[in-house]
Amino acid sequence: MNRTDIEGVLPHRDPFLFLDEIVELEPGKRVVARKKVTGQEDFFRGHFPGYPIFPGVLLLEAMAQAGAVAMLALPENQGKLGFLAGVDNARFRRKVFPGDTIELSVSIEKFKMGFGVGVGTASVDGEVAVQATIKFALGESSHAQ
Repeated sequence: MNRTDIEGVLPHRDPFLFLDEIVELEPGKRVVARKKVTGQEDFFRGHFPGYPIFPGVLLLEAMAQAGAVAMLALPENQGKLGFLAGVDNARFRRKVFPGDTIELSVSIEKFKMGFGVGVGTASVDGEVAVQATIKFALGESSHAQ
């Protein structure tokens, strides 16, 4: 899947879509995605001037977005939204810099009654940047205003 295909599954758009391509997908089970870090992303203006590092919390968000693609690719989940419900056991092991390509791998471990758990890894050149357990909920995309 390319970026346009991803936008057909996820509601996220620039500057908050952190996936460029899906390279492996087993709907409801697992996904492998990539994000090329260009250095032009807006958050680098403040994180950190003179020493740009991809924010750890955004690595977790990218992992959650990848997991959402795995779940929302199921026909019964199309049109729903994936909501981040929690992060457990996050371990940051490597900084991510402009020029890096992040590979995001998420396996869905549990899903029941709209709630689930995925185990994910973000890595660069085979070196783990972060590992975490992502908890999520799937819900309807409409809301009252």
